[in-house]
Amino acid sequence: MAAAKSNTNWFAIGVSAAVVVVLVVLGGLVVFLNNQATAPGVAPVSDSINEETGAISFGTGEDQVDTFVDFMCPICGQFEDSYGEQLQAAAADDKITLNIHPVSILDRYSQGTEFSTRAANAMYCVAAEAPESSIDFFNLLFENRPEENSAGLTDAELSALAEQVGAGAAADCIADGTYKDFVGDQTKAHDIKGTPTVEVNGKRLDLQAGEITVMEKLLG
Repeated sequence: MAAAKSNTNWFAIGVSAAVVVVLVVLGGLVVFLNNQATAPGVAPVSDSINEETGAISFGTGEDQVDTFVDFMCPICGQFEDSYGEQLQAAAADDKITLNIHPVSILDRYSQGTEFSTRAANAMYCVAAEAPESSIDFFNLLFENRPEENSAGLTDAELSALAEQVGAGAAADCIADGTYKDFVGDQTKAHDIKGTPTVEVNGKRLDLQAGEITVMEKLLG
């Protein structure tokens, strides 16, 4: 008796198997991209950077003053004009520990150049590559603070400022945007809604309610 004719549709089976493979690959790609999107940014490392808080610290005083600043923020500029010299002097004398947090909330005001993020990245680059130049670079960034709704400084201009304070080694880091993701992570982690934000010994001050006097008392 003749063998029964096979009705197996090998073409359909092959197509189904190919579809399964494609779906598995796409699923793996989605997982990979999600992991990439949620992975923490590369953290800068130096003796002056607090690994837990991301702050760039100056001084060893018992009282802690934390400032969260955006380098395009005009109110931050006013704050530095009013208190920056006193805070830095108190930190230099180890009367306080000054913890500076570069954050980014004003990228939307820099014509698509992400100046706030790039400037904060540059601050971390200098703190990592030339920590002894950090405070001078910080001050120079505010001296050259661009107006809101401008393109801000280019990476080359930020590198030139770093060069002025002896931190030329930070140029590649600035150009590569090495710590841009870290800046975003820190801004979210500390729940920064506006700048400047100031904390004294872990307590966030309500500057609009006049709580800045808490900091002023520390400065004498």
